[in-house]
Amino acid sequence: MSLKVVFDVGNVLVRWDPRNLYHKMFSDAAEMEWFLSHVCTGAWNLEQDRGRDWNEAIEETVRAHPAYEAQIRAFRSRWHEMLAGVIEPNVRLLEGFKARGVPVYAITNFAGDTFAEAQERFPFLKSFDGIVCSAHEKVCKPDPEIFFILLQRYGLEAGDCVFIDDSDKNIAQARALGFRTIHYGLGIDAALGFAQHGLPVG
Repeated sequence: MSLKVVFDVGNVLVRWDPRNLYHKMFSDAAEMEWFLSHVCTGAWNLEQDRGRDWNEAIEETVRAHPAYEAQIRAFRSRWHEMLAGVIEPNVRLLEGFKARGVPVYAITNFAGDTFAEAQERFPFLKSFDGIVCSAHEKVCKPDPEIFFILLQRYGLEAGDCVFIDDSDKNIAQARALGFRTIHYGLGIDAALGFAQHGLPVG
């Protein structure tokens, strides 16, 4: 059996947090958190990851919350300010797997246009042997369908794949489908996780 590696992108390879932008736009942290939990919420952003058009989402939200028009429009126009660079140790792991001939894939919840921009900004995001981007498929993790798309499109078996993600829901779903998993974050070291699955990390 030859193991394959399946990466999440956001907060596994690239640091993303809307607060990186909105700390610059709100002087009151409590108001910023209210905005992110009531206006441009995680669920709202997930719909763009599912393929909803940004203009549709923004115009609808501006109509509902006109006092926050500048902040709402900034979610897309200043999206790159939400990115705080790469997670270097994990990118080195990705590059090391590629150098050793270990097949590497990605399943990512990402809007189609912003993912294309991220690939231009961070060229290693073009280096996968296969990518499943939620916006292109109109389905997001943790829906099992997006995992089945990966397996069927690239002829993989779940049990031969080590899936790394920062979301407990995504990890739980992948594990239920038979993937080996590494829940990255909360002090969990990715290299140790891969080594425990028998993958070369150095």
